[in-house]
Amino acid sequence: MELGVVGLGRMGRIVVDRCLDAGHDVVAFDIDATAREDAADAGATPADTLDALAAELGAEKRIWLMVPAGDPVDAALDELAPHLDSDDVVVDGGNSHFEDSTRRAEEHDFAYLDCGTSGGPAGAELGFSLMVGGPEWAYDDLVPVFDAVATGPDGHDRMGPAGAGHYVKMVHNGVEYALMQTYGEGFELLHEGRYDLDLEAVARTWNNGAVIRSWLLELCEEAFREEGSDLGTVADHVAGGSTGTWTVQEALEQEVPVPLVSQALSERFGSRSTGGDTGRFARRLANRLRYGFGRHEVARTGDDA
Repeated sequence: MELGVVGLGRMGRIVVDRCLDAGHDVVAFDIDATAREDAADAGATPADTLDALAAELGAEKRIWLMVPAGDPVDAALDELAPHLDSDDVVVDGGNSHFEDSTRRAEEHDFAYLDCGTSGGPAGAELGFSLMVGGPEWAYDDLVPVFDAVATGPDGHDRMGPAGAGHYVKMVHNGVEYALMQTYGEGFELLHEGRYDLDLEAVARTWNNGAVIRSWLLELCEEAFREEGSDLGTVADHVAGGSTGTWTVQEALEQEVPVPLVSQALSERFGSRSTGGDTGRFARRLANRLRYGFGRHEVARTGDDA
């Protein structure tokens, strides 16, 4: 299959590489010329503009957007729209709000698939988890690409109509917030508690057969191995929060109690007032975990937070 990929950052480049490895043809565009050149070196056909990307693709165009949520998505869709018709498909693989995804699907004639993407840079090796919303025919048509980009056939599915994919990913991120907070609180108690513990050893032991084993716990082990059991200079400042906020807002509208997600979100907001000091151990661990799965910058003590 021939696929156009727009946006060649960490996540977009993984889409390119995994599609190329699976034998698909890729036309790649990014506003950064170096990113285009790197994709070309990997085997993709570079395009200098979105117009050029659309012209390079065949009669039935399949395009994957991996650009920041919000205005950049709308700008890319508006620029591509004159080149697309009802037989064409665009995948939005970013963290768009599900209501924006519903709106975009209604505004354009081409098939729009909202694709919640989880897995972070680890997806380069393992593949992503993909939660897709939109027309069933468009999803079915892109299955070979989803198989390549995801962990395999079990790593993706159609969640429902337009908006459903990003809705599921939004709730996924809310759960992620609560899990990070829970691990953080447990390790904070161990750190401040009765024994002088090697927290890397604790995390490693828990990850081998314990009920609470998980990838996040593996990343806790990594954090303690690389930063030490006291987390070194990792600051009490947890960035992010948009998808968690959306989750809590939706829960309020649906009158569904989500106290753990709400508290985890509040802890993130509370971390913004520490001035980058050491503060709460739990929030410091959450800060470091964001680097583990997303390679987000780690706030350090002494940084301007």
